[in-house]
Amino acid sequence: MPDIVLATLNAKYIHASFGLRCLMANLGEMRERACMAEFIINQQPLEIVEAILALQPRIVGFGVYIWNVRQTTEVVALLKRIQPCLIIILGGPEVSYETQGQHIVELADHVITGEADLKFAEVCRALLECQPLRHSTFDIQHSSLPKVLPAELPPLNQLASPYDLYTDEDLAHRVMYVEASRGCPFTCEFCLSSLDIPVRAFPQDAFLAEMGQLLDRGALQFKFVDRTFNLHLPTSMGILQFFLDRWRDGLFLHFEMVPDRLPEQLRALIKRFPPGAVQFEVGIQTFDEATSRNISRRQNLDRLEGNFHFLRGETGVHIHADLIVGLPGEDVASFGRGFDRLVRLNPQEIQVGILKRLRGTPIVRHDDEFAMIYAADPPYEILSTRHIPFADMQRMRRFARYWDIVANSGNFTATLKLLWRNEASPFAEFMRFSVWLHATLHRTHQIALHVIAQSLFDFLTRQCDVDPETAAASLEGDWHRTPSREGLNLRGRITAPDQIAIQPTRPSRRQTRHVKAV
Repeated sequence: MPDIVLATLNAKYIHASFGLRCLMANLGEMRERACMAEFIINQQPLEIVEAILALQPRIVGFGVYIWNVRQTTEVVALLKRIQPCLIIILGGPEVSYETQGQHIVELADHVITGEADLKFAEVCRALLECQPLRHSTFDIQHSSLPKVLPAELPPLNQLASPYDLYTDEDLAHRVMYVEASRGCPFTCEFCLSSLDIPVRAFPQDAFLAEMGQLLDRGALQFKFVDRTFNLHLPTSMGILQFFLDRWRDGLFLHFEMVPDRLPEQLRALIKRFPPGAVQFEVGIQTFDEATSRNISRRQNLDRLEGNFHFLRGETGVHIHADLIVGLPGEDVASFGRGFDRLVRLNPQEIQVGILKRLRGTPIVRHDDEFAMIYAADPPYEILSTRHIPFADMQRMRRFARYWDIVANSGNFTATLKLLWRNEASPFAEFMRFSVWLHATLHRTHQIALHVIAQSLFDFLTRQCDVDPETAAASLEGDWHRTPSREGLNLRGRITAPDQIAIQPTRPSRRQTRHVKAV
């Protein structure tokens, strides 16, 4: 039985915990005395507790994040109630800042803040050998609680690689998270990465050798967790060239990029990748310059737009672009103008996020001036601001959810554009649809795909004066762009405004079973 269990609750099974693997890899001689236990947030806390206690550990370390802190708190409380002598160590972003007053911190024995790759091993070694914990000068100066142990930034060239801890099952069924660098040079006040200065890179030759081993084992999906992949040109070019030289069908690379930095040398490499092989996550967040100044965000919007035109016009890169609702100083109208500007740049996905008040971020300095009110519980989303009252914020929440279902799903690409034909504002028209859809369905989740299709048809024909045959043909074309739906008849499920079926055939029960909920 292991002495140490490294545990976390992932959002989904497909998300293999990179943090646990980094800690496990750096346990040194204690690695043989440890194991990892990954769960998902919708599992019952008692089931998780039972699985952990069955391993009979002396120490359990939990990775705590904004998406799992509520469930992890329940699990820790149960563990301490059932087995009080069990040593609980916490780490992760959610407990690395503002630790005082957190219930989960009060339950635990020790909390390691910051990058715990080496610190966790140090703490476990002391506990297992019954030695007193060594408190450095750094600990004494920066810790307000005796149980809180801040970790100094580890030298990246001294860290053991975590990639051999991805199993064959992980490679076959889960996303491979990889990391070429840590930190961010920017100071955006809503983001925890703004606290991670300076940017530090792993030795590139060793990193690429590890990537080669993953490729040799059959890995196909690589999600880089670096915050600024294209910050250092030689590094980003070296990584892209490495994968291009070893290209195989099915390979997929995800990078988070600085939107206004795409020099010609990098463009030339990107153009050589097959369509859909590379995804760029582009955090724009706001197009409003006054709001950007409020949050200490720097970006050149003209260069950003030029990069989008290049990526969409000359490459097969899939662009996932982010905007945030509720930033200090921005109102609905300003957000809408930015949204319209982004739609015209034509990324494949636009993620409309609601501002979150992450622990430790300096966004709190705006609370009084802009009347920023956040939810008290995770994920600490903004409830209202001076410029966006609560009722409007709720409408924006529904807008974001429906946009995800209708637009980001890729199920209604052509039909969506019927909403804002004739130079209409995409934001205004989709907001109108969002308000109508909520008034019609009274829900934002558990909506079957054919119900969304019918709703689009009804709105277009009743509220937008689109010819029924045009709307139906567009929906039919969108429906059959997905190969798995070739045998399904959508028109048989859509009825015209007078409730007469456009096409009388109805799908069989077998076909109906294949219609997935969104």
